[in-house]
Amino acid sequence: MKSWYLLYCKPRNEIRAQQNLAMQQIESYLPVIQEEKTSQGKTKLVEVPLFPCYLFIYFDPTEVSVSRIHSTRGASRIIGCREDMTAIDDRIIQGIKNRVKQHKPDIDNGLQHGDKVKFTDGPFVDLEAIFEEKNAEKRCFVLFNIMGQQKRMSVEEASIKKVL
Repeated sequence: MKSWYLLYCKPRNEIRAQQNLAMQQIESYLPVIQEEKTSQGKTKLVEVPLFPCYLFIYFDPTEVSVSRIHSTRGASRIIGCREDMTAIDDRIIQGIKNRVKQHKPDIDNGLQHGDKVKFTDGPFVDLEAIFEEKNAEKRCFVLFNIMGQQKRMSVEEASIKKVL
């Protein structure tokens, strides 16, 4: 009987494994979400696997040889593949599909140099600061007044919001 199984793929080879399994008429599911990535100063939305290196496959082990799947280009091994294979409940796969559909990527909140911001969590919750610039991924610099002096701090961008 056909069931869902979890396939571990070689690093960054999920799509290759999915394509090669499709050529063998084996159904697969690669949950992907959109993330904001910055490269060379430009920010864009890119699709990334929700579970890097993993792919869900739907097949009947009595009809399709497990060694055939293991030898598929891009694939490594089926998780839980011993004498008795571990199938994944259809409700779990459906739940993942529903969550992927509902996922909304974190999009740049449009902060500009000099904007007033307020901390939404962490030790400085409800305190105000001035946005200076983005730092590394998901972090930024803010100017914060402490004891009459303005100090520059690196904080998570998700922990601040623009004051209107």
